Amino acid sequence: MSDTDKIVRAITSDGAVMAAAISARALVEQARQIHTTLPVATAALGRSLMAASLMGNQLKNEEDSLTLQIRGGGPLGGITCVSDAQGNVRGYVDNPFVHLPEKYQGKLDVGAAVGRDGTLTVVKDLGLREPYVGSVPLVSGEIAEDVTSYFAVSEQFPTACALGVLVERDQSVAAAGGYLIQLLPGADEETIDRVEAGVRAFGSVTPHLQEGLGPEEMLRAVLSGFSVEILDETPVAYRCTCSRERYQRGLLSLGRAELEELAADADGAELKCQFCGKTYHFSSRELGNLAAEAAGRDAKQENQK
Repeated sequence: MSDTDKIVRAITSDGAVMAAAISARALVEQARQIHTTLPVATAALGRSLMAASLMGNQLKNEEDSLTLQIRGGGPLGGITCVSDAQGNVRGYVDNPFVHLPEKYQGKLDVGAAVGRDGTLTVVKDLGLREPYVGSVPLVSGEIAEDVTSYFAVSEQFPTACALGVLVERDQSVAAAGGYLIQLLPGADEETIDRVEAGVRAFGSVTPHLQEGLGPEEMLRAVLSGFSVEILDETPVAYRCTCSRERYQRGLLSLGRAELEELAADADGAELKCQFCGKTYHFSSRELGNLAAEAAGRDAKQENQK
């Protein structure tokens, strides 16, 4: 199997089922290295990153973005992932150093780490005045089941989702992948039965990842009861969009008073990106200049009233 991270999209020849599968070993390993996650956090964050990537890849316009937030009340705290319309994704988990006993030999207990007392929320920024927000109660904290529930409840799309992250003994990521299968409007009972039979026969994703199954092979295996047409293949990566300019705009939004307070510290201020760990230092002088800019902006807005 190629180590190139990608999403493969397909449709059944009868037009009844849309499907996508992802291979994401490199991007999940990059997230692990950035956040120095322990295995159960690696698995939870990895599954969430892949879910966000698959969902983001469904967006129609290049400028659109999708944010997936999971708050389950477990020791991991919250998980936040952001995807662009291609499926490039970034994310973080609040408590990356959580360690829990395995559910059973070789099975990380993601559900216990995430928790089940909370919500999965999807925010789609589609360039409109207000973003679309959909939120559902968590079903299991295992991520894939919760994504399935989100589509069924919030978007009325019957969906099957499976996600897996295989972590080596040295804590690195050996493999990561999964699929999203959705029934299109008009799918009949026979189609539903065939999809369900395929999902049951395929079983857990992780053993197939261990065998080196790629996304196209995964889709063909799960949808073995159908003739499958591959639509496209899109490379995806862990990609952060932070920049000094973006943080500067964020500081400016604090307003004159708070910026002057920050500028009073001779050491200035250091801001760290939660997604990639990069730090941006702003000197006391730079903060003072931003405070003056904020004051000028406020005065201009006041004169326009």
